[in-house]
Amino acid sequence: MKVAIVAPQVSAIREPQGGGSQAFVSDLARGLAGRGHEVHVYAATGSEIPGVTVIDTGVDPRTLLATLYRAGSSAARDQDAAASAFAGVYARVRETRYDVVHNHAFDAPAIGLASALSAPVVHTMHLPPDPAIAAALRDAGKGERSGPGRWAGGAARPPAVACVSAFQARTWEKFVRVDAILPPYVPTRVIPWSSAAGDGAVFAGRLSPEKGAAEAIDIARAAGFAIDVYGDAYDPDYAREQIGARRAEPGVAVHPGVARTSLWTVMARAAVVLCPARWDEPFGMAAAEAQACGTPVVAFRRGGLGEMIVDGVTGFLVAPDDIPAAVDSVRRVTAISRSACRSHAERDLDLERSLDAHEQLYGRVISPGAGTAASG
Repeated sequence: MKVAIVAPQVSAIREPQGGGSQAFVSDLARGLAGRGHEVHVYAATGSEIPGVTVIDTGVDPRTLLATLYRAGSSAARDQDAAASAFAGVYARVRETRYDVVHNHAFDAPAIGLASALSAPVVHTMHLPPDPAIAAALRDAGKGERSGPGRWAGGAARPPAVACVSAFQARTWEKFVRVDAILPPYVPTRVIPWSSAAGDGAVFAGRLSPEKGAAEAIDIARAAGFAIDVYGDAYDPDYAREQIGARRAEPGVAVHPGVARTSLWTVMARAAVVLCPARWDEPFGMAAAEAQACGTPVVAFRRGGLGEMIVDGVTGFLVAPDDIPAAVDSVRRVTAISRSACRSHAERDLDLERSLDAHEQLYGRVISPGAGTAASG
């Protein structure tokens, strides 16, 4: 297959990655290319994915700062900037004939403007439901467009919608039809792991309230563990007031985001990785990577995290915001088998399973006369 992947344009696709969706776009592109598909990734200026053709869209991520997603905020994002950016992106996409176009950007214009493409389109929702995105998906599925992107008999071809976890699919199904679950699993074969008992705690993720970096520090310190926090400021005020102000506390080390290969080494040496999410985490890539490293995870039972972690086997899931329960769980991680963590990741969280699911969905949406993708 010849596949165009439209990346989020709010950051370049390069290490250290700007977020889980960016990291997965890189993994997906390389994985599909490794299976013999021709893959082009349309990404912001400065992007690079070894072994994959990256097409520079000319988008400067700095021009899209106003479009950044803010969890729990209903404030309208700057759709004019996004519309201008994606008009240019899709103009580039239309220059080449593709079997399927797969969009990973979470912007209403990225959904709406894709309707003019002649190739079948897949949209993966990496974030929780958003009114503007849901409206754009509904409009794209109404079949009101004309032109080459139509099935025999004149029926328009609506896009396929995918989510990254079963939990997230249930939340989106209240607004739109969900055609598939495409989890952004991790490349366990290249992730190093250790069966030896680790030391200290690790938090890895963007520094914004919903990710729970401050709670991770509270949990680690209360449990008597040193903690290393890795992440870049997504919310500058939060990063400065809640994280930066705690750099001087004993046992707390705050680091900028690092390349994933470096982060995996850090995780493999840790005793526990903390994921105290303050929102319904759509997936939980850090939890999947940690288990691939052989490291137990302690997390709030929110969103897709409940699908990543086997409670009592590869870590512990506690009630949302229950700091004391999380502290108790951190003190009990020595009872968790690191080999069990690794085995779970290899068996249930491996990238190859995700590549299988992508190929199956692509096959359904490009099959002549098949209509929209089947639910599953």
